[in-house]
Amino acid sequence: MMDRRLEGKVAIITGAGAGIGEAIAHKFAKEGASVVVNGLADDPIEDVAQKIKHYGGKAIAYAGDVSQEFHAQNCVQTAINAYGKLDILINNAGVFLATAETQDYPVEVFDETIRMNLRSAFLMTKYALPHLQKTRGNIVSAGSEAGFNGLAYNTPYGGTKGWMHSFMKGVAVEQAKHGVRANCVCPGAIDTAWTHKEEGPMNTEMEKTLIQATPMGRRGTPEEMANVYAFIASDEASYVTGALWLADGGVTVAKGAVGKETPFWLRSEPKGELRLDHSREGLENKETQSRM
Repeated sequence: MMDRRLEGKVAIITGAGAGIGEAIAHKFAKEGASVVVNGLADDPIEDVAQKIKHYGGKAIAYAGDVSQEFHAQNCVQTAINAYGKLDILINNAGVFLATAETQDYPVEVFDETIRMNLRSAFLMTKYALPHLQKTRGNIVSAGSEAGFNGLAYNTPYGGTKGWMHSFMKGVAVEQAKHGVRANCVCPGAIDTAWTHKEEGPMNTEMEKTLIQATPMGRRGTPEEMANVYAFIASDEASYVTGALWLADGGVTVAKGAVGKETPFWLRSEPKGELRLDHSREGLENKETQSRM
């Protein structure tokens, strides 16, 4: 049996009530970490934490919007109070609330996207760093292929991910002298609420294009992303800092609808091992818009 690569580590995962965040929380606990499952008050974070404990892991939930300074500080302090230290910060919290051409994009949604995607990561990083310096820990933030390529019909979202990429590279250089690493995982289209027309703001054409533009001809799974996070957050990646780790099914290097060329039998998502209950609930209780 493979050694548990995060044994004895303490991790905070923001936005951990559903989708990729839920998968990261389960994966980290399975790898031996004690986790703080953060999300908004109406996110199923208590259920995620209880399921982790049911399967033998260590988890506590912290409900609070970490784009607010009070909750960012308290979330970090919750980890210290419960576990005595902090080794890993996962800046996963973020939103994808609207699709529209830029001239039609709602200003209030732009403001909310900036707050939830950027301010949360800045505040959590700010308040986690003094503790990460003590443990020579690391930060892994949610980048995106959209931060490399831009994203039509939600240009502000791609912009926030470009900011996240630069932010983590700057933190990596600045904090290396303290023994702290900082990296991004940059997913492509993942099988969550964000990429399904039934649950999010994408329409049928966007959803179809998203898949066809991916050479592997399918969405990634939350567990596939969690596997990448687990490696980068572990001591196995001790020489990895300032990296933008693409996990996008090849979409960044693709040209055209190359997914059409992939045979159907290769397009199936791997079943995985994690028992996830909220993979496609990331937009529940959240208002989304489509102006297309």
